[in-house]
Amino acid sequence: MGIFIDRLALKRFDSLLILMLCTASLPLHAQAPTAPSTSAAAVPEWAQPGSPTHVQVPPPADFHRPSRNFEAPIGLFQGQSDIGAAVVPGSAYYDANTKQYTINSAGYNIWYSRDEFRYLWKKMSGDVSLAADVTFPDAKGYGDRKAVLVIRQSLEDDSREAMIGEHGVGMIHLAWRSDRGASMKDAQFRFGGTLAGVKARRIGIEKHGDSIAIFISLEGEPMHQLSPPITLHFDEPFYVGIGFCSHLPAKSDTAVLSNVLLQNSAGKVQ
Repeated sequence: MGIFIDRLALKRFDSLLILMLCTASLPLHAQAPTAPSTSAAAVPEWAQPGSPTHVQVPPPADFHRPSRNFEAPIGLFQGQSDIGAAVVPGSAYYDANTKQYTINSAGYNIWYSRDEFRYLWKKMSGDVSLAADVTFPDAKGYGDRKAVLVIRQSLEDDSREAMIGEHGVGMIHLAWRSDRGASMKDAQFRFGGTLAGVKARRIGIEKHGDSIAIFISLEGEPMHQLSPPITLHFDEPFYVGIGFCSHLPAKSDTAVLSNVLLQNSAGKVQ
């Protein structure tokens, strides 16, 4: 009787082992789905940065991602957003002792008909003066990355906007999207760039009615207007703030904006 029980138990064990081996050999798609990857495979080809073998092109007209908005105060600002929801989430930190905002962000660009960048913002009406010092901790970051001072109609990725942008190579531009979903236009100014390494020490933007102008200080001299203003209307209230875009759709970089001035009147950029 004992021998019969042992053989029966052994037979059941063999059956269980066979079942376990068969289960282990099931294809991976039989398992629970995993979270989407933020690898290069998740980035559309048009969003890849320019290189000797690739030219970045505008996104498809119907391509949008809802922004991720966080209404938590940070320094002078009421909230912050990942405009256009880059595949790598951004972040920001304010040091009250040094008066520095450290902004981390990926994002394919702030350009064409939609944007991807981390934005620290305040809702405002009327005239505005905004200025900041800009530095890039990693000197080897992508040359077209942008630290920006921006006035936006909304937090949607294709919002009407006007901005002064400082690029990693030192180029400054006044850029604007005249209406929601329109293509950006700009006026570019270069100060030696990679040849001389000249970069503006401080940048500013002013809204006076519907007139938008940008200001710079190259070496610490008083801020001065860099170009003729543009005319662009914003319905009230609108958003005013600072931001950064790495220009790399799936890789974050960092910009530091310090000594930020934000006044609810024109003529105060300094």
